[in-house]
Amino acid sequence: MKIALLGYGKMGKVIERIALERGHEIVLRKSGQDTFDGLENADVAIEFSIPDAAVENITECFNRNVPVISGTTGWLEHYPKVAKLCEEKSGAFIYGSNFSLGVNIFFQLNEYLAKMMSKLTQYKVSMEEIHHTQKLDAPSGTAISLAKGIIENSNYSSWALENAKEDEILIDAKRIENVPGTHSIFYDSEVDSIEIKHTAHSREGFALGSVVAAEWIFGKKGIFTMKDVLDLK
Repeated sequence: MKIALLGYGKMGKVIERIALERGHEIVLRKSGQDTFDGLENADVAIEFSIPDAAVENITECFNRNVPVISGTTGWLEHYPKVAKLCEEKSGAFIYGSNFSLGVNIFFQLNEYLAKMMSKLTQYKVSMEEIHHTQKLDAPSGTAISLAKGIIENSNYSSWALENAKEDEILIDAKRIENVPGTHSIFYDSEVDSIEIKHTAHSREGFALGSVVAAEWIFGKKGIFTMKDVLDLK
């Protein structure tokens, strides 16, 4: 399979190595102000760039009939417009706040736990996420996805980074050098606490998941998620 890398920073280079190890060919490595020349030769694009570049990168893929896997976070206010364009162009698209296979299992576990805890009002839920100091957005896209999973399965209405109200999930976002990503969910009561946690040891898991998603979406049309890729119900 021929892959275009839209975003060729640290993450892009790890994705490249894993893609090559799995027998794929890289036909475009785009970073910064590089052109999109060669994108039309790709079977699929993997987009890990920055929030300000994501929408343009994804749009170029749709315009050139190239399926796209996007792991860039911090641009989701534009997601409805991007989804509409995908449908208009009969494109193929997967957005993931986190492509780690383990994290996507963690998403499911988080939703299941939220359902079980929803009637136990003595427990107050909160979250902590830790990432490297180069991460531009806070809270992380993964933390927002986890909060959404709780909100959809409980009486919480939103999340907050500070001064959380009774119906808001407090997210403590920390930035520490050389931390790939750690996410914890806490349910605390006066008598005990329950905690679930996912710790990434390197970028490898994110990169592998994005390549697996690219392999899965090849030949398909539509908007999908990692639940589809991993057949998670």
